[in-house]
Amino acid sequence: MPEFNKVTSEIRAKLENIVGKVNVSDHKDDLDKHAIDESPLKPHPPTLVVSPSSTEQIQGVLKLANDELIPVTPQGSRTGLSGASHPVHSGIALNLEGMNKIIEIDEDNLMAIVEPGVLISEVHEATEALGLYYPPDPGQESGSIGGNISTNAGGMRAMKYGVTRDFVNGLEVVLTSGEVIQIGGKFVKDSTGYSLIDLIIGSEGTLGVVTKAILRLIPKPKFTSLIYAPFTSTIDAVKAVREIIHKKIVPFGLEYMPQQAVLMAEKHTGKKLPDNSHPAYLLVAVEANSKEELDRELETAGEICLEMGAVDAYIADNAQRQNQIWEARKCLFDAYMAAYTLEEADICIPRSMIPDYVERADAVAEKHGVLLVPVGHAGDGNLHYFIIKKDETPEEEWDELMEAALSDLIDLSLEMGGTSSGEHGLGYTKKHYLEREVGPAQMELMKGIKATFDPKGILNPNKVWA
Repeated sequence: MPEFNKVTSEIRAKLENIVGKVNVSDHKDDLDKHAIDESPLKPHPPTLVVSPSSTEQIQGVLKLANDELIPVTPQGSRTGLSGASHPVHSGIALNLEGMNKIIEIDEDNLMAIVEPGVLISEVHEATEALGLYYPPDPGQESGSIGGNISTNAGGMRAMKYGVTRDFVNGLEVVLTSGEVIQIGGKFVKDSTGYSLIDLIIGSEGTLGVVTKAILRLIPKPKFTSLIYAPFTSTIDAVKAVREIIHKKIVPFGLEYMPQQAVLMAEKHTGKKLPDNSHPAYLLVAVEANSKEELDRELETAGEICLEMGAVDAYIADNAQRQNQIWEARKCLFDAYMAAYTLEEADICIPRSMIPDYVERADAVAEKHGVLLVPVGHAGDGNLHYFIIKKDETPEEEWDELMEAALSDLIDLSLEMGGTSSGEHGLGYTKKHYLEREVGPAQMELMKGIKATFDPKGILNPNKVWA
């Protein structure tokens, strides 16, 4: 790790010349706001918050920072959960919230061009108004497109459609030298050279700064419906996931919630769900372009749930009921954060291994004296385990217990052929797990890629690997 320089008054003046005086701040409120994300990591205030409004301004900022050896931390809406947006070496917090335009929705080519600060919810609203669909749907809809690209976010619809990477067709990226590169475009096929776009996506802001993204769209399905199925046991619920897949049903969402999560969601939203009295729940969401196809998939999925031990299969067949249930699922992180001290494991395993994983994870909770609440994307194997501090656990013991439980959950995932992060990234809080998973050869390849893109190491330093 290089020894970075401090931001001097001369450097600040040059930054003000690039982006305008009003867009360079060391006001305490701004520094505090940009010192955190939604991870439990303690704040790391930057020296300055710099808020560019154009690609050209970002070019100037990065070239200056590179010349002066000043660390730069790109930031969107800071909803990440692994500390990737923390300016751990102070320096410049590069605030991209103001670059929030939807530049174009191209209905002929089924593409949208957006700036990195556009929120995922805004992309959904603008495209769906035209009968189009941007499928990636991370639970945190206040997250920005740039942040989604940074972590290769997945979300609720990944089982059917894939993750962010599968819907990014092109990028404009500023390198630390100030050079701008255009990767990909509106064309559908590309067999030209190495896939640099796949290096940028998921790189957590360590290789370059995304200033525009070309997103792939599809026609929006005409009909949707949702099954809310209570089960008498957790294992029956997760086994039902496997049976639904065996029957060649591909829901766009297949989510798992334990009873505690259902009760927590009801308390947080103030809205009752169809049932809250059973140990486990599946949400099975299907969509189709004909009512007949939708009904057929609903009937098959509902029958499988009942055969596997569900006590009922409630059908939410209108938008209001569906939105109420999705709201309950999507609010869980905020609900638990408001009530508990916790960390979240973001493991992803082969779907067929979910029943075994859930059973074996109980021993991790008992071993370390923590509460474990699994929720998540059962359809794609991405389980989010809330690791929760018990009331009787002394504060001074919590960090060690939490880290030990997280380590065991990750080891269990790797043992079952899984990964340490399905969609949140490693950032700062989980970077030390990378070599355990990929080994030294891949680590050296990744470090070589970093050195090629960012020779001086100024861009989001000390992230992704230890």
